Amino acid sequence: MAKRIFIISFCILLTGLCGCGTNLIRSSYKATDVLVDQAVPPLIPQQPILIASFVNIDNLEESSTFGRTISEYVGSRLAQHNYKVVEMKLRKSVFMKKNAGEFLLSRDLKEISIRHNAQAIVVGTYALAKDIVYISARVISLADSTILSSYSYKLNLDRNTRQMLGVYY
Repeated sequence: MAKRIFIISFCILLTGLCGCGTNLIRSSYKATDVLVDQAVPPLIPQQPILIASFVNIDNLEESSTFGRTISEYVGSRLAQHNYKVVEMKLRKSVFMKKNAGEFLLSRDLKEISIRHNAQAIVVGTYALAKDIVYISARVISLADSTILSSYSYKLNLDRNTRQMLGVYY
């Protein structure tokens, strides 16, 4: 019983200290759930889905710890729902830029679909404002480049979020 109380207390303390992390996980999971629920046509669990790093809207070749973390949480959530997620870090058809994330080398989504036998890719952007970061996520069909679902949300910029974004003001 004492061990259980310690674990619960520790989790509450950790949640209080890491509010950003908890909110980022929760918001990324919610975004993923909405993307899956609203996808038309529905996503097929047995057919692969690719996940790209979320990028800075002002520079689509730039990501951050923040953008890479969101994509990690989206992939994790899809896997929790038994979707087949392709780990892009292990693939040669993506461009890996140090401290930037995974970017697709080819703009031809049909070619990528064939190469990975994937049905869709999850992509996203983020935009910084004074005290808020705006996030937009989309599921794009690799068969015809159409948007199957999208979801936009915002998070408050706290000290932890700023650090993940590389912003120190």
